[in-house]
Amino acid sequence: MLKLIEELCTGCGMCEDICSFGAITMDDGLPVIGDECTLCGACVDECPVSALEIEKLRHEKEDLSQFKGVWVFAENRRGILSPVVNELLNSARGLAKDTGARVSAVLLCEKAEKMVEELWEHGADDIYLLEDKELVNCSDVTIARIISDLAKDKKPEIFIAGASSMGRSMMPRLAARLKTGLTADCTSLSIGVDDNHLYQTRPAFGGNIMATIICPDSRPQMATVRPRVMQKAKRVAGRKGELHTIEKKSIWFNSGINFVSFLESEMEKARVGEVDIVISGGRGMGSPDNFELLYELADLLGGAVGASRGAVDDGWITYPHQVGQTGCTVAPKVYIACGISGAVQHLVGMQGSETIIAINCDEHAPIFNIADIGIVGNCMEIIPLLINQLK
Repeated sequence: MLKLIEELCTGCGMCEDICSFGAITMDDGLPVIGDECTLCGACVDECPVSALEIEKLRHEKEDLSQFKGVWVFAENRRGILSPVVNELLNSARGLAKDTGARVSAVLLCEKAEKMVEELWEHGADDIYLLEDKELVNCSDVTIARIISDLAKDKKPEIFIAGASSMGRSMMPRLAARLKTGLTADCTSLSIGVDDNHLYQTRPAFGGNIMATIICPDSRPQMATVRPRVMQKAKRVAGRKGELHTIEKKSIWFNSGINFVSFLESEMEKARVGEVDIVISGGRGMGSPDNFELLYELADLLGGAVGASRGAVDDGWITYPHQVGQTGCTVAPKVYIACGISGAVQHLVGMQGSETIIAINCDEHAPIFNIADIGIVGNCMEIIPLLINQLK
């Protein structure tokens, strides 16, 4: 918090003038600090008499030994688990193996149906379950309240969720309630050999560097994980764990948010993150009309059409099809890059694919550095040949 040392202040008003957020006003010769203050520190640096300082809040150090276990948020919709949950369970099993902990899934839904068995068979040792009709299309506020109370009682050491629209909005609320840190959009998680902390790695500066972050002084250690960057957990048929029922509290559901309707987004229609084969086009396709060839090829292969940011920026195809750092991350069995040079921002979004096929006129294009099969040539000549051969 920003603190005023009154005995040093001369009432010059410089802090009021320099505050770009309008958070400081002069009253009776002294600055008054409002709620708009962002603790940017500009006034502290410029105060000629050092009458302002940022005071760090002091918390009693927690006993970290009381926190145990790795938790996964079992995000679901309409009775179906999100695909990222399977990946999270596999990652959680690896983290738990290194710490000797149990893996727990938190499942909040109207009806669990087969989701409980699915979670057990893919690696969950424990499931914390709340079934209630009010959980249909419930808000991130409600979910954060439920998990917050549960986490304060059970004290997990690690809690991870998918970097989906729900995960990105719910996890910051949860971290604030638990007074702990959160690393967003991770692509790798590991346990430190020497300190047993969770090492959370994520792209930074447009994907040009990878930052590894730890949260050494508070628990749980929290992270959202980018979908389709981790391996899926293998199913063990008939595997069982322990089921723990969560007792409902009515206060959880008084969020002040009312659900109106659900509209399927074009992102879901694009399906680039759900299929085994993705055919992506870039500026090398020449024109938006030529993308019809990609759609025809995708139909023959049972795949979906993706795109580079360049093609999207030019208006050749809509944003939900964009693959890369600022689009979606995909990891299909086969990824065919047509007329895509291979900028690092694009590679971040598809380099986890099992087999990468690149078609490009430029034999020195960076995409060939990671391609399993490279075809040097004009996409407008090669793709029709592929289509005819498949037919």
